[in-house]
Order: sequence, then C-alpha cells, then structure tokens
Amino acid sequence: MRKIQLGLVVALAVAVAALTGVVQAQTPEPGSRFSADDWPLAGGDWTSSRYSTLDEVSTETIDRLGGAWVTRLEGGGSSRSTPVVKGGVLYLTAGPRVLAVDGATGDTRWSWQAEDPVSQMAPSWQGVGLSDDLVFVGLRSVQVAALRQDTGELVWATTVGSEPAMAGETVTTAPIHANGKVFVGIANGDSGGQGRVVAVDAATGNVAWTFHVVPRPGEFGHDTWPQDSDIWEVGGGGVWLVGTVDPELGLVYFATGNPVPMFGGEIREGDNLFTAAVLALDMETGERRWHYQVVRHDIWDADIATPMLLYDVEMNGQTRKGVAAIRADGYLFLFDRETGEPLIPIEQRPVPQDPGQLTADTQPFPVGAERIIPDCSFWRDRVPPPFELSCSFFTPPSVDQQSVVALGSPIPMVRVTPMSFSPQTGYIYAQGRGHVGRAKRFEDPWISDNRPGGYLRLGLPESTGVLAAVDPRTNTVAWKQELLGGRLATSGPMSTAGGLVFWGSADGQLDAYDASTGERVWAFQATPAGARMRPGPVSTYAIEGKQYVAMPMGAELWAFALDGTVPPRDEPVADPPDLVRWTGPAPRETDEIQTGTLRENPSWSLGGSRSAIDEHAFNPQRAQVTGGTRVRFINNGEIEHTIEAQDGSWTTGNIEVGLFEYVTFDTPGTYQFHCTDHPWALGEITVVP
Repeated sequence: MRKIQLGLVVALAVAVAALTGVVQAQTPEPGSRFSADDWPLAGGDWTSSRYSTLDEVSTETIDRLGGAWVTRLEGGGSSRSTPVVKGGVLYLTAGPRVLAVDGATGDTRWSWQAEDPVSQMAPSWQGVGLSDDLVFVGLRSVQVAALRQDTGELVWATTVGSEPAMAGETVTTAPIHANGKVFVGIANGDSGGQGRVVAVDAATGNVAWTFHVVPRPGEFGHDTWPQDSDIWEVGGGGVWLVGTVDPELGLVYFATGNPVPMFGGEIREGDNLFTAAVLALDMETGERRWHYQVVRHDIWDADIATPMLLYDVEMNGQTRKGVAAIRADGYLFLFDRETGEPLIPIEQRPVPQDPGQLTADTQPFPVGAERIIPDCSFWRDRVPPPFELSCSFFTPPSVDQQSVVALGSPIPMVRVTPMSFSPQTGYIYAQGRGHVGRAKRFEDPWISDNRPGGYLRLGLPESTGVLAAVDPRTNTVAWKQELLGGRLATSGPMSTAGGLVFWGSADGQLDAYDASTGERVWAFQATPAGARMRPGPVSTYAIEGKQYVAMPMGAELWAFALDGTVPPRDEPVADPPDLVRWTGPAPRETDEIQTGTLRENPSWSLGGSRSAIDEHAFNPQRAQVTGGTRVRFINNGEIEHTIEAQDGSWTTGNIEVGLFEYVTFDTPGTYQFHCTDHPWALGEITVVP
C-alpha cells in the first residue's frame, strides 16, 4: 500500500449523493443503520435508487418550497457531485477540494486539498461515500483516500490501479462503503489499459481484491479477444460510474465501458468481454457471479454510461429483486439481481454489418420495450440534404464513405446522469438526449473523434432532451417530458415519498415534477437566466424534522426548504433562450479558417500519440470577426476545396492544395458556409460591429 502525506493531498468537495434512506423499502439489508434523514452514498443508499422516504416536501406543499440558503463553495471550485449527507452535514467534491458543509446554514465545516498539482491529485467529480466516521474519495492519481468526517484529516490513501499508472487511468466513481469494504471503479480515459473494480479494506486501506474487466489468459472470457495478439492488454472497459451493492446477496454491481480502441473493431476480433456489460461480483472475493453484455464488439461507444440501480417489483404474483441498466440508446435492461435472469425477455436482432470491422452479427434488445428517446421517425423529415438518415443505432462508422457522403444517424445519449426508482409509483426515472450526427471514424483505428457534439452539429437539427418514467413491469414509458437538448446536464432525477421527482437543468434551474403524471409542478431559477453549467445530482435530507433539498449549481451550493426566504435569481421559464441550445464550440476570434482539422489521441496508453487530419472539418468551425475583416481561407488538406456561403452571396473559388483565398466581411450577421464538392463540411462565421 502506497501512502500519500497530508501535504500532498487535494482538498476535494465531498459530493456524491444521497441516501434518504427508506430503511424498509429501499435498503437491501434488514436492520440497516441508514437513517431516513441522511443520504450517505451517491445513489442515496446501497440500492442507488435515489429515492427518499422524506415527505414533508410533497405535491401538496411544493408551492411553499423556496431557497433556504445558498453558499459559494470554498476555493471557488465548481461541483457536479451529489451532496452526501450524514448527521446534518453535507460532503461533496468541488474542483480540487473535498468540503464538509453545515446542512442547516451552508457554512463550511472543513476543507481538504492536496498540494500536488490539481490535475494529478484532484478528487472524482462524482463525489464521495461515507461510513460511520470516514469520508472516502477517489482521486485522479488512481488512489482512494479516507478522511475523518469530523475534521477532514487524512487517515489513509492507497493506490488501486497499475504501478506505475497507465495513461488516462483514474478513479472516477464515488466510493461505496458496505460490510467493511470500499468499492470503486477504475476508468482508463478510453486511451487503453483495462478497467477494474477494486475492493479496499475500509479501516486500513489495504486492497482486498481486484477484478479486471478484460480477462487474462486462461480466465473465462479471454477467448472473446484475439488469440494471436496482446491487444487485450489495452482493451479498455473503463468503470466510469458508481456501482451498487446488495449485502444480503453478497453482491456488488458495476457497469463497464467500451472496448479500446473505441472504433477500431478490426484489431480486436470477438465479443470483447467484459466490456459494455453488467457485472455482478462477490463482495468478499471479487469473483464473477454473473454478467450480461449489452453491446457485443462495441464500435459505437454504446455502452452503459449511466449508473445502475436496484429495485423490488411485483411480477406474476412474485416479488422480484431487480437490477436496472440503461444502454446508451435508451433501452432499459432489467435482470434478477441474484441470478442475472432477464426480468423482461431479451432477443438477439440482426444489425448492419461491416466485415472490415468484424462486427457482431446480432445485438441484444429487450422484447416489447420502449426506449425513452425518440426513434428514427422523429428525425425523418428534419434532416436536410445532403445528409442521409440511417435509422439503425448500430450502423458501423465508415472510413470509405466519410469523404463521399455524410451519414446522419440518430445518436442517442443516455449517459452519465443517474436514474431513480420510486417504490411509491413503481417507476424508474431517467433522462436522455437524441440528436443526429455523422457516423465517422478515421482509417487509423486508434484515432477516436472525441467531439461528436462539437464540429458536427452545424446544419443538423437541434437535439431533443427527454425526462421519462418507465414501468419496469412492462418496460414501457409511463410518461415523458420533451425538453430542449441543451437543457440536459449531469443532474439526473431524484424521487421522494412526497410524490415528486426533482431534476436540475443546464440553464441553472431546479424543476419538480409529479412522479405519477410527469406534470411540472414547481421551478426555481438558481442562476441568472441563460447561464450554462453542469449542476450536480439532487439529494435530500432532514435536520430536526425539517426536510431540505440540496443541489450544487456551478460554484454554488443551494439548499431548499418549505417557506425558504432566499429568492430565485430570475424567473423560471419552460423553454429557455437560444443560448442554452447545443451548438458546439463557441466562436473563436480569428481571421484564418483552415479546411482541415487535426484530430489527436494524445494519451494513447502504449506511449506517444496518434493523429490524423480530418479533411472535412473546418478549423475553427465557428469563427468571429469584426466588420471589414479580410478572412483568409487556407486549404491545408490533401484535395482541392471550393468554399462558398450557404446563401450563395460569396465564394472563394477553387483553392488548390496548400494555397489560400481571401473573403472580406463587411456586414454584421452570422453566415454559414460549406465546401461545394463536400457539402456536409459546414462552417459558420459571425461578423460583429
């Protein structure tokens, strides 16, 4: 075990959310010590169902809910972690710090920060987990640290990854404490290496066991990787998000990420276990009890990117103990959490093929299920030429077609934000975003395009967001609210016994919905209208019988209570202004625009970096100049280009390779342009006075 000294540690803001702990209905272990007044884990309790039995704030009293207090987080760091709560004290991570905050006043109790560079020692943005007297936090340095709850003093810190650490390797999950152990996941930055689940002794910091997502030679599942290469050694399967535990069954559950290289299926033949899978591991030994892979041979980054949850449900006259996982395309996969048996049948369906990428011939789909985000029919009349709509989520990204035609395909994004389950309604609540973009990859399998929502957005329809309730007995949508895609952030829903679902948005607003009907019944604008941020997931707690609802909002932490007197910063609106729309990178002030853009994977785990030129991505895609500026268009690609305004008002004429042409912009306004021979290559220039 490697220790870090106090002077080397980063002050992290303890934040991972909420356990309002429904001792009978929500806690898998009878006699759990969790109090309904607390929220000691990111998912609330061991089930990660983000449900609270507190009901003082309800559909009948919601009109009295107001700001109880707001405080600026010490050190000015921004937080998007769930505030975990014990004994009236909130713990969360914010920037480089872990913070303890008084739940009644918002005053900071203590702050902990390492002196090493923030980039190396910063805590997980997902927050922390609690035991009786310790705060556990994962660090970017692939370490887990334990702090005293009352003082923030460092007790121990342990390395849980490779030694030395591989590029991109980090602990991103909020720790879970159960049965004397702390469970965390290790991610790999999609740069290589192998994801892991690690159990650490809570008292000493000693590593109890490690489960490697990519099986070693001789282990079950290793034959799903190429047998004539060592590509499995950097196979990926990062464990990005907080897990959940059932101490009664002795199981801990984690979802795993995509294989590596992300889009390079041609060099990793096979299903690539245990990537893109649900894992159920023995809490004491780390041995695999069961698994289910929701994407075989993933080449779409289509893994489970949302924390799972545990729930109990009546089906065919029997109470079933379920575990729910949602795939990136918005389908819920529901399993018996003891055996892994699907609670809703799953079938294998044929999917589009690319022999060059060794694609799997089928992929799993829940039978009769409804996904929460719009299907292809929603986009059919919204995608303009020259884009062509592909209706299969599993259409392989193409190297050959990319320079000839842009494939506009529905790209669901059910990612990162946690779900919630209410035993009161029996519904699972989740959010997601649907949009269309080019199916794209480079010839080099190690180059991944990490900006699907950036330079590919121009010319395509605005994304749409969804907050939905799904009935797990039928796997069908009970209700949904459609929202501007730009409103979705990293908050995710929280449900309560008061019949409410709370949800924070990217425009700085906290909304409350009727958990049964989906009707929005309350809204509070915590930031000036038009702000853009990543609020943390909501949690709730009680102090001396008074219920609070807490949510990080950028560099501030808000708490709400009945008859709160802190006013909103602005008027809440149903559809915020255009500046919260998902438009990609902000315009860059420049008088030069290049026809090609360098794409690079700088943290490639085998050493060095890989790079390629995207011939059809303007650099920058969005530019800004003052009136009268002479803008130079440079052809730094390998083929000739002719750039012209979408409205035909100007053109550069043909630009040969390595040469350039000028266009002068006098009139203020925003102008879109494209390459006449490659019309899916789009750019935008804004002229200001």
